[in-house]
Amino acid sequence: MEDKLTLDWRPHSWQSRNAGQQPLYSDMQAVDRVLAEIHQRPPLVTWGEVDRLRTQLADASRGECFVIQGGDCAESFDDCTAEAIANKLKILLQMSLVLVHGMKTRVIRVGRLAGQYAKPRSAEFETRNGVTLPSYRGDLINRSGFSTEERAADPLLMLRGYEHAALTLNYLRALIDGGFADLHHPEYWDLDFVRNSPLEAEYRRIVDSILNSLSFMETISTRPISEGYRIDLFTSHEGLHLLYEQAQTNHVAETGRWYNLATHFPWIGMRTADVNGAHVEYFRGISNPVAVKVGPGMDTEHLLQLCRILNPHNEAGRLTFIHRFGASQINERLPAMVEAVQRNGRQVLWMCDPMHGNTETTASGIKTRRFENILAELEAAFALHAQAGSILGGVHFEFTGDDVTECTGGIRGLTDTDLERAYKSQVDPRLNYEQALEMAMRIVARKARKRSAVS
Repeated sequence: MEDKLTLDWRPHSWQSRNAGQQPLYSDMQAVDRVLAEIHQRPPLVTWGEVDRLRTQLADASRGECFVIQGGDCAESFDDCTAEAIANKLKILLQMSLVLVHGMKTRVIRVGRLAGQYAKPRSAEFETRNGVTLPSYRGDLINRSGFSTEERAADPLLMLRGYEHAALTLNYLRALIDGGFADLHHPEYWDLDFVRNSPLEAEYRRIVDSILNSLSFMETISTRPISEGYRIDLFTSHEGLHLLYEQAQTNHVAETGRWYNLATHFPWIGMRTADVNGAHVEYFRGISNPVAVKVGPGMDTEHLLQLCRILNPHNEAGRLTFIHRFGASQINERLPAMVEAVQRNGRQVLWMCDPMHGNTETTASGIKTRRFENILAELEAAFALHAQAGSILGGVHFEFTGDDVTECTGGIRGLTDTDLERAYKSQVDPRLNYEQALEMAMRIVARKARKRSAVS
């Protein structure tokens, strides 16, 4: 039976609202043909998977498990290769292994992948050497090369986006079903270029501890712990390009609800979180768990309006706020937001994105993020939620399996001068493998210090 609160909603209802950050196509008939073709194709995820994630996110909101969400800032079609996909999965598995071991809790793995092909931009146009062209908005919309043809919005790229997302998901599922994620074989997750990492010894100690525990439990139970074991891996992306999202929105007769079956966990970015805007209107009608990026530009009333619109039944697991203030503002801005949500009895899962609020530009004009600022915001988030009697239920990182130098700091002490050595991102800087793994270890170390202080 259809939810009474969404009887006035349909996947296209958003089109009556102001829609920011949308591409301008020159041939709308071509757009309609592409969207019709995508709508007829099989869904990328199933509604059963979506509902399972929603249940698990409800657990995380109560502190019964922890969410790690991560992947590329913006996926590239060129990186839809077996090696690139496997490396992202390896990082997510290794980080979650460290968190499970150190936090002694279940971890929900959410990849920022298989659909993160569109990005909001702060400026409509970009100028180089006196030439002005539309900004690059991700491979779903246009191309990164700087020519009139490449920067034109191309509707066929939506079809390519669907296909690349399907290829990525197919390979991820094959890896997981084929035993790649079996805890007995963490060597499958090694990345060759980091075998001499300063973190290797600590990571090996964690792996050995887990393998010894598995061996002990299997000796007692007389059967493999991994028998029937299969990890859940969920996908997420910013639901930015509304025509693309609409084309993959389906009504499910079994539940009587609408689902976005392009991903398990779509989110609204800070630039498109207007309560009267098209993105909030679209998101209110889908049954997926949804997230909103929360930053300095929002006040507490804005947050509460989002709660009322996106989670009218006040259900646990439905709505996540991913806060991203930056290390310099989190102490000032977060407490009031947490207090307002608590005072109004709203069910929310809180996550911290310590990446986006800490972006800066070097003297030579390179966009970067400093490891110490990312860590400082994350440390502050844990502390502020604890002080408020709230729960920080997850973290949201941008990272890559490539051996890049895009963020400074970390265990190797990368500096601004190192950035030019291997800077590959077309949009925002990402943590490399070592920095991502170190961040997971720092989270665990903080939890260990907290346990020691209590005891």
